[in-house]
Amino acid sequence: MRRLNKLTAAAAVTALVFAGAGCSKKSSDDESAAGEDCVEKGDVKVGMAFDVGGRGDQSFNDSAAKGLDKAACELGFEVKDAEAQDGEPESAREERLQQLVDAGYNPVVAVGFAYSASVGKIAKANPDVNFAIVDDAVEGENISNLLFAEEQGSFLVGAAAALKSETGTIGFVGGVDTELIKKFEAGYKAGAKAADPKVKVQSVYLSTPPDFSGFGDPAKGNTAATGMFEKDADVVYHAAGGSGGGVFQAATDAKKWAIGVDSDQAKTADESVRDSILTSMTKNIDVAVYDFLKGVEGDDIKTGPQVYDLKSDGVGYSTTGGHVDDIKDKLDEYKQQIIDGTITVPSK
Repeated sequence: MRRLNKLTAAAAVTALVFAGAGCSKKSSDDESAAGEDCVEKGDVKVGMAFDVGGRGDQSFNDSAAKGLDKAACELGFEVKDAEAQDGEPESAREERLQQLVDAGYNPVVAVGFAYSASVGKIAKANPDVNFAIVDDAVEGENISNLLFAEEQGSFLVGAAAALKSETGTIGFVGGVDTELIKKFEAGYKAGAKAADPKVKVQSVYLSTPPDFSGFGDPAKGNTAATGMFEKDADVVYHAAGGSGGGVFQAATDAKKWAIGVDSDQAKTADESVRDSILTSMTKNIDVAVYDFLKGVEGDDIKTGPQVYDLKSDGVGYSTTGGHVDDIKDKLDEYKQQIIDGTITVPSK
């Protein structure tokens, strides 16, 4: 196992509060999209409601924000974002969405399955407003569902974990115990078993609904991963949003490997932990969000399920750092077999 220096934990991101029940912001309107090369602002106003962690989670929410900011710059959209808070009631999510609608934002994009019920209710109450939701298939004539084959990308990083493990034991840390996050776990285990039928996989979830704090608690992520490393795991994959920072710190401290999720986290995580990131399961939420907003610009909005998989480059794995260069051919072989249908990846 490679040698790493023990480093301090990443600094926590501080949220700024703005007017409205349960709403907060981490950047001014359009601030992140400002730049000399951006087109002049037009009439379209886009609202985005983030999941717990919001901008700065270096993972799920930041990927969505990247797509939003690209649209703001290249398409001239005015944007506003708000984020969910730990332990908030359903009424807070409903009010957040309605506030964006009342302020003239159309479309409104909800980031995360936790908004499922709220989007369904608010979209029905506002039939002239277009909504998109990431990671949920809630139905509605004015709702676009931005969905991903997370199990396929997770299969590839599971294979990478098994191929790089020296102990024959690897781990999985899920943020919240939901059907969506179980897709990550199922694919990860399937990929690991395909690469090494004898590999052992430890799994733990940080919280259970209605508690969604597992997506924004690095301390819990650190404790969970540390426990796995102490039980012989030498590679741990997280699907835990902002809690993943704690998993990376645990891997750095233990001189073991971690696997990122959603974004190429060897580029987005705190610099002090990047050397411990073997690879990341990339989930191109930014591409899906931008595609949806591009449709808004062209008056060609596709409602209903829009699925992003390996074939459409909606998911994949990262190679930053060169840590999986020696097994890349094998991973790409698995990728092609999944695309061809030779391998069917379980989602449960």
